[in-house]
Parts: sequence; structure tokens; C-alpha cells
Amino acid sequence: MLQIYDSYSKKKVEFMPLKEGEARMYVCGPTVYDKAHLGHGRSAVSFDVVRKYLKYKGYKVTFVSNYTDIDDKMINRANEEGISVAELAEKVIPIYERDYNALGIEKPDVQPKATEHIKEIVELIKALEGSGFTYVLDDGVYYDVSKFSDYGKLSGQSLEDLKVGARIDVNDQKRNPYDFVLWKFKKEGEPAWPSPWGEGRPGWHIECSAMTWKHLSERFDIHGGGLDLKFPHHECEVAQSCGAFGEGTFAKYWMHNGFIQVNNEKMSKSLGNFFTLEDIFAKYDPQVVRFMFLQTHYRNPINFSDVLLEQAKASLERIHGFVRTLDVSRGKGSMIDFDKYRKAFEEFMDNDFDTSGALSVVFDLIKEVNTLKEDVNVKKVLEFLKGIDSVLGIIFGKKISVSDDVEALIKEREGARKNKDFKKSDEIRDQLLKQGIVLEDTSNGTIWKKA
Repeated sequence: MLQIYDSYSKKKVEFMPLKEGEARMYVCGPTVYDKAHLGHGRSAVSFDVVRKYLKYKGYKVTFVSNYTDIDDKMINRANEEGISVAELAEKVIPIYERDYNALGIEKPDVQPKATEHIKEIVELIKALEGSGFTYVLDDGVYYDVSKFSDYGKLSGQSLEDLKVGARIDVNDQKRNPYDFVLWKFKKEGEPAWPSPWGEGRPGWHIECSAMTWKHLSERFDIHGGGLDLKFPHHECEVAQSCGAFGEGTFAKYWMHNGFIQVNNEKMSKSLGNFFTLEDIFAKYDPQVVRFMFLQTHYRNPINFSDVLLEQAKASLERIHGFVRTLDVSRGKGSMIDFDKYRKAFEEFMDNDFDTSGALSVVFDLIKEVNTLKEDVNVKKVLEFLKGIDSVLGIIFGKKISVSDDVEALIKEREGARKNKDFKKSDEIRDQLLKQGIVLEDTSNGTIWKKA
């Protein structure tokens, strides 16, 4: 039985999708004004694993994740660079695609952009207007949160306790300080679209409500995103969608991944502890970074450091070295109880996607295989590992090919070892090392890897 921690009810609940055998998910994607950072990567990997495990469980999954390609940050950065907002998005989106692909993240089934959904955004605001949730000020159309009785329930706050959150504009004319803008009226030099209230552009929160409505309908299964989005962004999404379509609509389950911290402080540019994925990939294989994310439960914070990455690198190399050895193993035995390992893996993952526990199953299997040596059915080991790696995405390293000349040298050295010509064996080893090929002699044969 799969259990998910639901941020709305604030407890673990059994996952029971709206339609049997299907799971529909929406995850808030990035605002594409700058390169992807570690926080983006952590969220993307977390929900990539959720999606893949749901598929592993046999669900037909529809996964939607957006790009926010119009907001204040986009406009400010485009002005700084002397380009249009659209040109900025065209420049930055391929960087996200490159870095997410390097992390082994499967592309969404649908990846909408906010600017492609102006029609739906306008229709949604009109629906809110018809239900009495909106009012108009000099600078835009606003949502009156006092009209929505459940505002604050997701973030666990009351209206009296709420303060103005990030990205909620301060405006003395507002009825309530936490009312948020749905449609911003046009300013000189900013992109704008026509609407019944005048030319302008959408507020941040309404974009995601419109895109979920368009691609997943008024009601769907899982809404995910980073913990920093819970308030105000997700809180406002609930208010908008339920205000437009009625109580009990929108997401059935809410999931939020934890922060990336550096020295126990949230990663941020203002603190000077900010790392892009591009920065980290220059020093570490992206699979090491994915492994680092999976070592910690998705809801817990990660206290990032080079030490953490080095530990992940060493652990991942142990797994990859084990798999390389398996490739040349000749064991035919079948003493391993794979059902036991499969059950353990699924028990951890069914417990709110506990990837840390799931990884422990991999290392337990490695330990038993290494103990049994020849009494192992290698084919079954590989089949089991491939099954769970369809979720984890870290067990099998990238396939690296070598030239025919290098392959011939490796075989020649193997022959020299068998003939106990250790002088020639060492000479070939040194020759290959100069070409960036490291050899490892195991009880099952010689394996190689790039230096």
C-alpha cells in the first residue's frame, strides 16, 4: 500500500487516485530567468522518482511540469541583457533541458509555458470575477482572500497571522495586505496581452492554476513543488481554483520537497552560497548529484557540501564497480532470495518514497552477492537491478565505448595474465593508463573504466 505525506492534511495517507490505475501529476517548474541551481535539481529529481515509482507500480501516469516564462524577474533580467522576455526564455530553457537530462530526469508528458495559456488565464479570472472573488485597482485585478474561507489551510496559517509573502506586491489600496494580483495592467516596455480589464499580463499564481486546468482538468491527483512554494504560491493556487470551480476541486494530494541548505542556511544568492547545476557538473558527474539527492528523504533538508558529494561519489562508484564486475561474472547459482529484496525495496518506496531506505536494499544485495561469489545467477541479479533502477536511475553508469585498438590491448593483457607474463601485463596496463583507461583485476576477470 503506497502512502504519501499529504501537505494539505499534514499526515501520511493512502494513495487512492481519482481514477483507478491512473495518476495525474503537476509539478511547478522553474521561472526561466537564470540557470538551474541545486534547488531546482533537487525538486526535479524528487518528483522524477515519484513519477517513475508510480509507473513501476503499474499506474498510467500523466506528468505535467511548466515553465514560467513571464513575470517580474523575467522582465528585469531581459532588460539587463537588452533582449526581449521571449528571447530570454529561448536562451535559458535549453540550459534546463540539458541539465535535467544529465540528471536522468524523464521529460514531462506536457511541458506548458505560461505565455501559451493567456486565453485560459483570462477565462479563469472571468470565472473568479463572476463568483465575486475579484476587485480592480489602478494597477490590476486582485483576488480578495477574505472571500475564501480556507485560505491559509495548506500552509497552516490563519488570515489574522498571515503576513505578506514573497512575490505578493505591497499596495496600500488593497482590501487585505495578503490579497494577490491576478492580472497586472500594462507598463511601458513590458510584454502585454489584451483582456476584458485592459492590456496587461498574468500574475504568477494564476498561471499554474490555468495550466493545471487546461492539461489535467479541474481535479487531479498530485500537485508537487519545493517547500518554498507552499506559501504564497500554492496557497493562492488553491484559492483560485476552488474559487473558480468550487470546493473539493484542484489537487487531491500535495507534496513538497525540502530545501537545499549550505552550512545549515537556505541556499540563496544573497548569502553567497548559491550553486548552479552547471557549476557542480563541472566537478562531479551528474549521476553523483542525483545519488546525493536520493540519499536524503525528499521532504528533509539537504545540508550541501563537497564532503557530501565526495561521499555520494564513493558510494556510487561502489555500485558501478559491482555492476562492472557482474558483466564478466560466470556464476550460475540461484541462492539469492530476490523476492525478499524486491519486497524490501517496495516497502521503503511505499513509505512516502523513502529513497534512502531503497538504496540500503541495493547495498545489502551487493554484500550478499559478493559473499556468495560463484553461487549467484548473474542474469537474475542484473534483471532485479534494472527493475529498481527504472525508479532510482543511478545503478547503471553511462555506457562508455573504447576504440578497437584499446579493446585489443585489454584482451592481450588478459592473455598475458593467464600465461603469467606479468612483465608484459604491467607494460600494457601502464600503456592503457596513459590513454586514460584504468584496469581492475577481479576474481571474475578484468574490468576497465575511464580515469
